[in-house]
Amino acid sequence: MFTGIINDIGQVTAREGGRFAIRCAYDPAGIALGASIACDGACLTVTKVVSAANGCIFDVDVSNETLARTTLGDWVIGTRVNLERALKAGDELGGHLVSGHVDGVATLADVSPDGDSRRLSLEVPAGLARYVASKGSVTLNGISLTVNEVSATRFGVNVIPHTLTHTTLGAKKPGDRLNFEADLLARYVSRLMEYRT
Repeated sequence: MFTGIINDIGQVTAREGGRFAIRCAYDPAGIALGASIACDGACLTVTKVVSAANGCIFDVDVSNETLARTTLGDWVIGTRVNLERALKAGDELGGHLVSGHVDGVATLADVSPDGDSRRLSLEVPAGLARYVASKGSVTLNGISLTVNEVSATRFGVNVIPHTLTHTTLGAKKPGDRLNFEADLLARYVSRLMEYRT
């Protein structure tokens, strides 16, 4: 489990099919083989760790299912990636509960300034729109965000300056695709409603 609070930005240094190497500032001694790291919101398993200047490089294997449902198939050498380590007992839950199981891809439709913040308008596939509620939570590229407004398959979020500078979100522009994870509670409520009598 994760919280959607990004604690590092990594960079893809190698790719071979579904295997990626990602450079980060994490202490290699603190990453065990088999550890889970959310990479742009997708929970991935560490298969190799090597020390590198000011951090480490870790490898992950990405399944065809994940490549098909996320933006990870678009990653190339140099791609910057939001990273979050898995929660440990006693950690602060600063965002919301995030599973790292990406539901699909949202498209950034519009970006507009709002003081020092930015308002982002995003479009999701119709099948995912039912999980988005005003003042509810969503995860975009691993970032926990609060929904401002919803209209059909489009929703808006407000991104504060800290998030713009400490994640990859500040560099996104209209037309860019982002990994979308619905709130866990919204998913379960929707499923339960299917069985109402």
